[in-house]
This record gives sequence, C-alpha cells and structure tokens, in this order.
Amino acid sequence: MIRETLHKISLKLIVLTALAFALTFSHEANAQYSGGTTIDKIVAKVDNYIVLRSDLETAYLEAANQNPKARLNRCDVLRQLVIEKVLLAKAEIDSVVVSDDEVNANLDRRLQYFMTTYGRESIEEQFGKSVEEFRDELRGDIRDQLTAQQMQQTITADVKVTPSEVRAFFKRIPEDSLPFYSTEVTVGQIVKLPTVSKDQKEVTRKKLLELRERIISGESFAELAEEYSEDPGSAVKGGELGFMERGQLVPQYEATALKMQPGSLSQPVESEFGFHLIQLIERRGNRYNSRHILMKPNSSDTDIKNAEVFLDSLRGRILNDTLDFAKAAKEHSDDKETAASGGFFMSQDGSNRVSTDEIDPVIFFTIDTMQIGNITKPLEYRMPDGKQAVRILFYKDRTRPHQANLKEDYQKIYNAALNERKTEALRVWFNEAREKVFIDIDPEFGRCDITNSI
Repeated sequence: MIRETLHKISLKLIVLTALAFALTFSHEANAQYSGGTTIDKIVAKVDNYIVLRSDLETAYLEAANQNPKARLNRCDVLRQLVIEKVLLAKAEIDSVVVSDDEVNANLDRRLQYFMTTYGRESIEEQFGKSVEEFRDELRGDIRDQLTAQQMQQTITADVKVTPSEVRAFFKRIPEDSLPFYSTEVTVGQIVKLPTVSKDQKEVTRKKLLELRERIISGESFAELAEEYSEDPGSAVKGGELGFMERGQLVPQYEATALKMQPGSLSQPVESEFGFHLIQLIERRGNRYNSRHILMKPNSSDTDIKNAEVFLDSLRGRILNDTLDFAKAAKEHSDDKETAASGGFFMSQDGSNRVSTDEIDPVIFFTIDTMQIGNITKPLEYRMPDGKQAVRILFYKDRTRPHQANLKEDYQKIYNAALNERKTEALRVWFNEAREKVFIDIDPEFGRCDITNSI
C-alpha cells in the first residue's frame, strides 16, 4: 500500500531539499555508476519518465540516512519513485504545469541557503562542477518535484475529515502504538526589517556607479556580477536572468530594461530587493533577456534603533493586554512565513508546538532562560536571506513529554487522520491512473510487485 510518507512525493528528491546529505552520499552513488565498474541502467519506466539504478541507490541511501531504524528495502524506495513518475506522466496528460518563476524561485532559495551554509567551493568540490552547472542540472528535478506536488494537491484538494472521524481514527490506534512526544514549545516572533536611511541607500548607489564605470572601461559585467551581486541565483550565471515575459520581474526593473538598447547599461535602479545595475542583452517583442548586479543597502545603527523602538512599543502593548500577539504579528511582522501563522513557528505536522529537538538552537537557548508568557526585548539577528533584522520572541507555552492524546495533540492527530484519508484517495487514483500510462519494471525488481502493492 502507499506509505504515509507519500506526501513527500519522492525519496530521491529529498536530496534536493537536504543538500547537506547530497554533498556526501549522492556524489558517491552517482560516481559508482558513472565512473565505476557498474553500468547504470533503467530500472523502471512510466511513459517517457525513467528511473535509473543510480537514482534508486541515491534515494535508498538518503532514506536510510533519514531514518536509520526503519526496515527499508529497495522495493519500498522504487515503489515511491514509480508513484512519482506516474504523477508526472498524468500531470503531462492533464496539462498540470508549474511556471518558470516557481522553479527559479524554489531553486534559488535552496542554493542560496546551502551556499551560505556550506560555501560555493564545498559544493563545487563535492560535485566536480560549477554552481552554475549544478544549478542547471537540478532544474529538471526541481520542476518534476513541483509538478508532482501540484498534481498530488489537485488529487487531494477536496479531501477533508470531521472531528468525529478524527476521534474514530485515534481510537483505532492500539494503545501500545501511540507515539510519545518529547518536550515541545510554542514560540512566536514578530520581525521588523529596519527602514534603510537615505544615506545608506546613497552608499550602495555609489558602489554600483563605480562598478558601472569599470564596465564602461572594459571590465566584464559577468565577472563583476559573479563577484559582487547579492542575487545568488543569477550571480553564478554572470548576472543573467534569461528571457522574461512582461510582468515577471518587479515593475522598476522591467520598466528600465524595456527602455534600453541591447548592450547598454542603466543607472542604479531601486526596487524592493535593493539596487540593480542592469544591462539589456536581447529583446524579442515582449520577451527580453537581461543581466544585473544587485546590491542591498545595509542598515545603519540608527535604522536598527528605530526598529527596536517600534518593536518595544508593540511588546509593551501585548504585555499590557491592549494588543493580541497574533494580530500584531499578522499586521506588522516582516517575516511572511511566520506572520501567516500569527507569528508562531510551525512543526511539520501543522501544529504550532515544535519539538525542542527541531527548534533553532539560538531560539532554544533564548527561551530556556525565560518564563512562559514572557516576551523578549528586541533582539538583532539575520534572516535566512542574510538581511539584518530585529525581532521579539514570545514564549507562549511548553508541553511536557507525554504519550499522544486527543486533548493535547488534537492538531497532530487531525493531520494524521487527514493524511490517511489523502493516502487512500491517492491509492484509488493510482489504481485508475496506472491503466492510462505505460509502466515497465526491470525483471531484476519483478519480485517487488510494484504496480500491485500500492
């Protein structure tokens, strides 16, 4: 049957999410089949989509690393990879597509995080190729992952469970099988990005003007972009963004680029992302290709102080019960992800209770000195994209280690019940879909009985 982990779509593609693992294991698995004595081959095919033996081995290593205690075998992993390919094949038939913008944004976020964490040189050394080449190589996998996810969301969009069904689901779980939860905390944040002063903006603008003069004097735009641009997604490609349609880029950038002649350089252009130095490469009607160097102005001490004063005012109102924390977070926090949940960090199961094993160590050591119900004074920190910011942390609650129960863990149990219902919907869908696509499994894995055991 389809495993509860199906919502992850593909064990292979976890490698793209957890690139730290890929730096050590994926490279070894691929090397075994590309440079070693074992010849890579197709082990499964679904319409025009294939699964290579090297794909299977990479996914198996990753799954084993993710859960060392699980009794995992290659049949389980291959089954998940085949499901993913069926989703992709049906997405193609049903015209389910993801945009280039979604693919690029997802790819840029992942690469930016891991380049910041591990460094460009580490990635290039492990994979034996430039970050730009690695980025291009990952693009297809990222597109497949997002397409499969969108197809699954389409299949399960109308699946729901009622409170009575949640209770019935919980009662079916044998008492000795109930999960045991470690200490969990409910923590929220309100983030404020300092408003950058005119003086700081002018410093950044002058830096771009200096680069502009260097390019006019003969230096390579691409080389300067790779060295100075703060847009990691395009910097590795010499600042080039590729062909874009009208409306795909921020208005300030697009308006400038569309007025330019190919090869010309703009003056510094300000947008919500910072300042851009733009060069138009080519235009084809409403489509255009350009490159840019992005620089983000830093906040001054005064800018940061103003943000601290603003947050301290919110903190006082929340502590005096004249303002609700969640309402303040939704209206004022500059961190979109937590603002959407009223400022609270969310666990993978959709609950606002997060295990102390999973929470950011900086946050953990901060709240470890606090009383429940307290809010910190404004604290400086850097957001995942490197921006300077200030935040206050609200330590709302702490849950002792305990065995799962409906009173304390309703949200977790609700999500488990919903996932079971979605899994069943996917199983039914798969049984219908497999009649509409071609599935071929290599005889070596015939024992897995892939199509009849999902």
